[in-house]
Amino acid sequence: MAPQQSHIIAFNTADELSEKPDSKALQNLTQQLAKFAPHDGAFDLAQGLQVVRASQPTADKSYISSLPSLCIVPQGAKAVSFAGNGFEYDESKMVVYAAELPIHIRILRASAAEPYFCFVIPITPQTLNRVAAKVFPNGVPKANKTRAVYVGESNPKIIASASRIMELITQQEDTDLLVPLVIDEILIRLLRSPHGASIAQIGVPDSHVDKISKAITFLQTHYTESIKMEQLASIAGMSTSSFHAHFKDITAMSPLQFQKTLRLREARNLIRARS
Repeated sequence: MAPQQSHIIAFNTADELSEKPDSKALQNLTQQLAKFAPHDGAFDLAQGLQVVRASQPTADKSYISSLPSLCIVPQGAKAVSFAGNGFEYDESKMVVYAAELPIHIRILRASAAEPYFCFVIPITPQTLNRVAAKVFPNGVPKANKTRAVYVGESNPKIIASASRIMELITQQEDTDLLVPLVIDEILIRLLRSPHGASIAQIGVPDSHVDKISKAITFLQTHYTESIKMEQLASIAGMSTSSFHAHFKDITAMSPLQFQKTLRLREARNLIRARS
């Protein structure tokens, strides 16, 4: 399902709201990604970066887990759904995943002539916390509500930074030193956006996102077991009632629904592997 307009946030600062990525910048990024994704599939690059390519739309959904990351689609389009929520995005939007989340994806627009490309830039809590300390020297402002997924309008300056990352990887000159600096630049732009305080929660130690992420990590590796709510709350370091409320706020599902979704995803993956 497509998102309502109210679900689309701003990844641009107030003076950048009218700026949109131009077709030349998007084409440039697409061409750079194509060099490292010669055929359909997912390709790992330096610093945890990843390129995903598809040359045709998919009729069926794929079941995967998102990781904290920024996803940019310079060409093609994709639909994502989780816990009864859904959205579509293409070159006009960017998506920030704040936590591990079982999601369903489907490629909507792709062809051999114009493949779908997705550039995945990891957001590690440690890196984000370090950058946030510089952006918010007096402490990260309190966020009214945090969630696992933020869908926003594309920021042309972030598109330009993504292209610069690919140029550095292509040139293979001080990649290990320079690429992290450009990733920092991208994180700074996200933190400077109107929803920066919410995104910053990904990296704040003992924030609600951090605590719920600990429980999610446990569920990802123990989803086949019988797990009590009190056990998960203890792992998160929260009271049972607080844990349940914040888990649902962030993931849009209860811990039990989350576990059932993980089990269903694994069962479907096993069926596909056998077919």
